[in-house]
Amino acid sequence: MLRLLSVLLLLVLAMAVTFGFFWRQFHPAVDRTDGVVYGQRHGKDLTMDVIRPARGSNGYGVALMVSGGWKSGKPGDSPTWLMAPLLRRGYTIFAICHISQPDSTVMEIIDDMHRGIRFVRHHADEYGIDPDRIGVTGGSAGGHLSLMLATTGGPGDPDAEDPIDRESSAVQAVAIFYPVTDLLNLGDSTENPGDGGPPKSFVKAFGPDSTNMELWKTIGRESSPIYHVHKNMPPTLIYHGDADTLTPLEQSEWYVQKAREQGNEIELEVHPGGQHGWYTMMFDIHHFGEWFDHYLKSETGNAK
Repeated sequence: MLRLLSVLLLLVLAMAVTFGFFWRQFHPAVDRTDGVVYGQRHGKDLTMDVIRPARGSNGYGVALMVSGGWKSGKPGDSPTWLMAPLLRRGYTIFAICHISQPDSTVMEIIDDMHRGIRFVRHHADEYGIDPDRIGVTGGSAGGHLSLMLATTGGPGDPDAEDPIDRESSAVQAVAIFYPVTDLLNLGDSTENPGDGGPPKSFVKAFGPDSTNMELWKTIGRESSPIYHVHKNMPPTLIYHGDADTLTPLEQSEWYVQKAREQGNEIELEVHPGGQHGWYTMMFDIHHFGEWFDHYLKSETGNAK
């Protein structure tokens, strides 16, 4: 009996140590400022949560596109544990939210993500980051928005009245999960309506003109990263599951092929059996950290 009790005690202690280790790993000490207003849309504030390592900042920032199905969260919703691998490497996280569709169209959301990056860059000194080295991350709709920044981010309007709008919205490195890249060709997706129209569950997300097939061709093209691919895009890492039926792997494969044809640095990691999300994604974010370390801290990232 004593031997059994000793074994049980050792098991309990081992479990407690393991739990404590993982708790600490995914709950780093941070300084948070939630609900920072970076703009307005339809009379509502656009906000971001700024999450900084309590110590050991590396002087670089990563913008998290808080978006799933082009729906976003409220101030303070951004979980620290999700970005813990990046925070532990010293990155300041800017969790950028938006007005959820259908209250905002996807096109407006894309514009607001540009505004978010411009805001971060304008306040770079205040946040202690390098304005010329900003990364971006997200999953699903957040991955789509990240690629829209990667492909269309660029100089602001030098004549804009608001100094924020004069800043660049370019990002210098990308690491994302399972993005949709071609809205005009949804391929094997369960969202494919079969007539070239918008995703079945997201028709309203693209505004009333999305039901007009002629107008949709323009809307879908303008909102699809794959049609904006060009040379000198930021280095990009994509993780995608090969069992994803909502956003099939082919969406990333098409994008990667086109990006490589233009000579861009891009990698696709296929998660075997991965659907639209998998339980070990948080560990993949460690690899995102390695990607950002390599490209944000070196001279290989693209300038603004």
